[in-house]
Amino acid sequence: MAAPPEITINDLSGTWVMQGVGWFMRKAIALSTITLSIKQYVDDGGVTHIDIEQTATGGIKTTELRTLDWQVRDHEDRVFGKVDAQARWVKLADVDDDAFLKTGWDDLEGEHVQGYVESKTNGWTADQIWGFEYVHEKRYHVRHAVVRKGDDWKQARLVYDYLGK
Repeated sequence: MAAPPEITINDLSGTWVMQGVGWFMRKAIALSTITLSIKQYVDDGGVTHIDIEQTATGGIKTTELRTLDWQVRDHEDRVFGKVDAQARWVKLADVDDDAFLKTGWDDLEGEHVQGYVESKTNGWTADQIWGFEYVHEKRYHVRHAVVRKGDDWKQARLVYDYLGK
C-alpha cells in the first residue's frame, strides 16, 4: 500500500516491501521479494539511527545499521561483502551533480537520507538518496541509487510498499 501522510523521512519505522524492479536490480537480488523492517530513532546525542533488517524470499536476512552522521563505518553481509558505509541527512542542493539522485521527490526543499557505500573488495560504489515520491498518484518510500564500477554505471529506483508498524 502507499505510505500514509503521517509516515515521513523523519520516521520510517515500520515494515516495507520492495515493489517489482527492472532487469538490473532483479539480477542483483536474484528475483527475491525484499521486506524491510525499519526502526528509526534519535539517540541521546541527537544523532538519527535507522536500523534495518532485510529479509529476502527464503528467509535470507541481512542487517543494516545506518547512523546519520556521515562517519565511515565497516559493514559486512552475505549479499554485498565487506564495505565502507556512511549516511547522513542531506538537502538535495548539496547532493553531487547527479540529476537522477535529485529528481522526482515530493519534497524538493526538505532533508533526505543519503547513503554511500564503497566495496572493499570488488571496486564498486553505490550512492543512494531516500525519500518519498508519488508513483501512479500514490505516495511511496523510494530510494534512488547510482552504482558505479570503473566506467560502468547503473541507476535504479527502488519503490517500497508500506505494510504498517
